[in-house]
Amino acid sequence: MSGIYIHIPFCKQACHYCDFHFSTSMKKKEEMVLAIAKEIEMRKSEFENEIVETIYFGGGTPSVLTSEEIEFLIVAVYSNYKVSENPEITLEANPDDLSRERIIELSKSPINRLSIGIQSFFEEDLQLMNRAHNSAEAKKCLEEATQYFDNISLDLIYGIPGMSNEKWKENIETALAFGILHISSYALTVEPKTALNKLIQTGKIAAPKDEVAQEHFAILVETLEANDFIHYELSNFGKANYFSKNNSAYWLGKKYIGIGPSAHSYDGVSRSWNVSNNSIYLKSIQENKLPNEIEILSVADRYNEYVMTGLRTIWGVSLDRIENEFGSAYLKYLDAQAQKFLEDDLVFIENNILKPTKKGKFLTDGIASDLFYLNLE
Repeated sequence: MSGIYIHIPFCKQACHYCDFHFSTSMKKKEEMVLAIAKEIEMRKSEFENEIVETIYFGGGTPSVLTSEEIEFLIVAVYSNYKVSENPEITLEANPDDLSRERIIELSKSPINRLSIGIQSFFEEDLQLMNRAHNSAEAKKCLEEATQYFDNISLDLIYGIPGMSNEKWKENIETALAFGILHISSYALTVEPKTALNKLIQTGKIAAPKDEVAQEHFAILVETLEANDFIHYELSNFGKANYFSKNNSAYWLGKKYIGIGPSAHSYDGVSRSWNVSNNSIYLKSIQENKLPNEIEILSVADRYNEYVMTGLRTIWGVSLDRIENEFGSAYLKYLDAQAQKFLEDDLVFIENNILKPTKKGKFLTDGIASDLFYLNLE
């Protein structure tokens, strides 16, 4: 199983918290679509023996593309790769792009999964984050999208300054009322060089508090698990058979090709990433050159990556796999590093698989970095 991720580097406006690569100028959109199609073709040899099971349009805001442009890129994938009979084809979309007409149009296209960036159902939160949609648009788009799409995921952000536990719970309950089957939810994080960082530094907005985010996370897990969602990855919850196949492939270490400016790829032994600059990307592709850098992963890199992704998911970190794939020195090291977390009831071992406890879940990333193997080769 392998996947293709397509990065569409355009947005109508910049959200205050975002540090992804995008442009708010649509001037080069048509040129970019042609370049992305060309990169899809240029890289087909990388997946000669692979079957593509997922195609994912991320960004940026892929829903700024017309349905014809989306279809054109899907055809480019089908023309150059072996695609499974029933692939998961996801489009990330913002509520302000999802009019009823657009939803109907997309439902007739090969897109079979929508990932909708709601973030919050409250006006003041959306304004604080500088989202392009309002609360009414968020609700209207879900009302209509659920009539035409069964497989919908939505994004919610917690830990927003001024958001009470009650308000957060109302956000989750509102999402559930639409019968949504997958929810991705993240703590508001302050990245350097973002508008949010500047607003906090100048005292216009209070900084998010870790303890509030931790409380919100606990409410999220409890509410969704009570509604039969499976907490299958730190930030992702799905009903049975509705996990994101695209994202699950990343966490399970499957191969994927990332197409478009700033997109990352992974083939099991190396990682590569395209330049985060639209003009340089376009120029390179026009000259038939791939604008990417490649890093060959060391055994330690691969071990660290497995620990990081494994610990974040319900599949955990298999101690047998650590020994078989990385060797007994790594297993010994992991065992020694994990002791304090076992004693503090933050992780546990079951069937030779290391997993975080309920108490340890929110702290997963910190625990993982303490289990990393530093410079052993």
